[in-house]
Amino acid sequence: MKKLNTYCLPLTALALSANSCNSADSRKAERPNIIVILADDMGYSDVGCYGGEIETPNIDRLAKNGLRYRQFYNCARSCPTRASLLTGLYPHQAGMGWMAAADMQRPPYQGYLNNQCVTIADVLQTAGYDTYMCGKWHVSSDRQNNGKVKDNWPLQRGFDRFYGITGGASNYFKVNYTNDNEQGVSPDDGTYYFTHALSDSATTFIRRHDYQQAPLFLYLAYTAAHWPLHALQKDIDKYKERYEKGWDALREERFARQKKMGLFAEDAVLSPRDENVAAWDSLPAERQQEFAMRMAIYAAQIDAMDQGIGRIVQSLKDKGQLENTLILFLSDNGACAEHVSGGQRKAVDGKEDTYESYRINWANLSSTPYREYKHYTNEGGIATPLIVHYPNGIKKKLNNTFVDEYGHLTDIMATCADAGKAAYPKTYKGHEITPMQGVSLIPNFSGQPANRGMTFWEHEGNIALRDGKWKIVTKTKEGDPFELASLKLYDMEADPTEMNDLSEVYPERKEQMFTAWEQWAQNIGVYPIDTRTYGERQRTYKRIINGEFDDCFGDWNLVCRNDAQVHFTIDTVNVISGKNTAKIAIVKKGEKPASAHMKWVMNLRKGEKLHVGFRAKADRNTNLILRLEKVNQPQQKRLDKTVALTSDVKNTEFDNIRIEENGNYQLVFYVGNTEGVCWIDDVKLKIEN
Repeated sequence: MKKLNTYCLPLTALALSANSCNSADSRKAERPNIIVILADDMGYSDVGCYGGEIETPNIDRLAKNGLRYRQFYNCARSCPTRASLLTGLYPHQAGMGWMAAADMQRPPYQGYLNNQCVTIADVLQTAGYDTYMCGKWHVSSDRQNNGKVKDNWPLQRGFDRFYGITGGASNYFKVNYTNDNEQGVSPDDGTYYFTHALSDSATTFIRRHDYQQAPLFLYLAYTAAHWPLHALQKDIDKYKERYEKGWDALREERFARQKKMGLFAEDAVLSPRDENVAAWDSLPAERQQEFAMRMAIYAAQIDAMDQGIGRIVQSLKDKGQLENTLILFLSDNGACAEHVSGGQRKAVDGKEDTYESYRINWANLSSTPYREYKHYTNEGGIATPLIVHYPNGIKKKLNNTFVDEYGHLTDIMATCADAGKAAYPKTYKGHEITPMQGVSLIPNFSGQPANRGMTFWEHEGNIALRDGKWKIVTKTKEGDPFELASLKLYDMEADPTEMNDLSEVYPERKEQMFTAWEQWAQNIGVYPIDTRTYGERQRTYKRIINGEFDDCFGDWNLVCRNDAQVHFTIDTVNVISGKNTAKIAIVKKGEKPASAHMKWVMNLRKGEKLHVGFRAKADRNTNLILRLEKVNQPQQKRLDKTVALTSDVKNTEFDNIRIEENGNYQLVFYVGNTEGVCWIDDVKLKIEN
C-alpha cells in the first residue's frame, strides 16, 4: 500500500510535462487556446465513439483525430463535478461537497465556491488568457442566485464574458439567462433553443476574439442532455423508430461496438439489466411507443449539442486556430435515472410545456456496460468519456487511440495550467489557496504516464477510492444510513464492470484502502457522513432564515397587491445594522391602496416553539403586520401582531409561539395601506423542540 498521505498530489506533477508539447512531433510550443466542453447528465456510452447509436459525427471526429480515455472520472453529480473541474480540488475542498440547494452549515458543504480556491479562468487570466464561459454555472448557491448575489457568478470568478444560467436546469425554449452580470429572458417567437444559443454564443466569442493579443480559454457547459426532455422536432424525427428496438437489444449492440472499437477487452462482461427495469418485450405496445419517444428526445438533445460542437470546430478552422487549440470533452456525471414529471401537459413530445425525464429504463442503456447512475460512485455514476483533441500537442501516431491510465476531474486544472504555462497560486486576492490536487494529462499526449495515484469520492454517503487497479466502493440510497458493511472491492483491470466483489478474497487490502479513504475524509471534512434526502436538506436549510439579508432577498418571496407600484430593494446606505437592510417603498395607485408583503416559507413540526424577532423603521408613522400562518391556510395563524413603526428603529420580539401540527408555514411581513417607505432588518427565527 502507498502511504496514506498520497491523496495530496504534489504541485511538482506539473513539471513532469514541461517539455511534452515540444516533443509532440516537434510542433511549435506556443500556448494553445483551451476549450473545455462539458455535457450534462450524459451517460458513458451515449456518443458514437464510446459505443452509442446517437449520431455524434463532430464529437466522433474529435476522437478520431485525438485521444480517448477508457477510464476518466467525474464526481457523480452536477455541482461537485463543476466545482472540481473548475478548481482542480476535490469538491469538498472548494465548498461544494453536495449541491447548491442548501448550505449545510459546514464549510465542505456550504453550497458555493469558497475563497480558498481559484478557477481555471483565474489561473489562466494571470497568464494572459482572455476567458469566456457559456452554459450552466451551478456553483453559486440557489439562495444567492435567487437574491441576485453575484459574488460567485462567473465574472466574479475569473471569466471576462458569460452567457448562460447560474442555476442547475432550465426549460430549453424559455430561458431566464444571464449575460455577463445582467439577466434577460429569451425571445418568445419560436426561434430560441438553449443548446443552439449556447453553441452560437461560443462561436461568437471564438470569431470575435483577437488571437494576436491573447490566447482564448472557453468553458462551454451545455445543459444537454439534462431533463426536461426538450428538443427540436426535426431532430426528434431522426430517432423515432431507432428506439423501438428497446433497451435490451440496444445495450447488447452498444457493448458489442465497445468491444469492437477496443474500448473493452473481449472477455469483459456486460452488467445485467437493472432489476428495477422491466424487460422490453414485457411491455405493452403503447408503453414501448412512449418509452421509445423518451429516448428519441434525449438522443435529439445530444444530437443538437453535437451540431453545435461542429460549428465551434468550424469557427476555429475559419480563424486558423484549430491546430493550436486544446479541446477537452466530457460529462458531469453518469446517466440520470431520476423520475421527473411535471409541466402543463404530461405528453412525451419534447415541447416547451412538458417537463419529463427519460427514466432509469434508458439510463441503464446510457450506462452501458456499467451498473448504477448519477449520485452513485459505482462506474455508472462516475465514469465519463474524455476526448482530447490537440493537433499541435498530441503525437499523430496516437490519434484515434485510447489512454489506458485513469484520470480525474482535478487533472483538468493541472492540464490547463500546464498547457497555458500558468502558475497555480499559493494565495489569491488575500486568501490562502488550497494546493491543486490533480496531475497534468499532457504526458499522455506523447504516450507517457501521468501517474495519477489515489483518487477519492464521497457524495451522499456513496464513497469510493481508486488506487491503481483496485477500487473500493459503497452504494448508499438517499435517506438510508451509511453502512461500512456494504463496502466492495474490485480489480478494475480484470473486472471493469464491477461484477466480482473480492472483499472476502483480499480483506486486508480492502481494510487498508478504507483506512486511506478515511484519512482523506477526515482531512477534508466529510465526517459526519450525511445521507439525508434532497428535500430534507432543503427543508432544514429553509429553517435558517436569511434575516440579515446577506444574500439580499434570497429565498424571500416578495408580493405586491392591488396593482401596486412597489419597490423592494436592498439598502446598503441607510442600514439598520450590518451591510444590508430590506427597503420596501410603496406608491399609492388607483382607487385601492397599494400594499405589499414579503414572506419566508419553512417546514415546522408539531410541538416546536418559535422565537421571532426583527428591527424596523419607517419614513412616517405606519403599521406593519407580522403573521405566522400555514401555507394556503391563512386562517390558521400562530402569530398575528400589528407593530407601529416610526422613524426610530423599533426592536420587536415574540416568544413561545407553539406549533400545533406539522406542515409548511410562512412568516409574513405585511406593509402598506398608505404610500411610504419602511426598512426591516435583523429578522431572527429560533426554533426549539
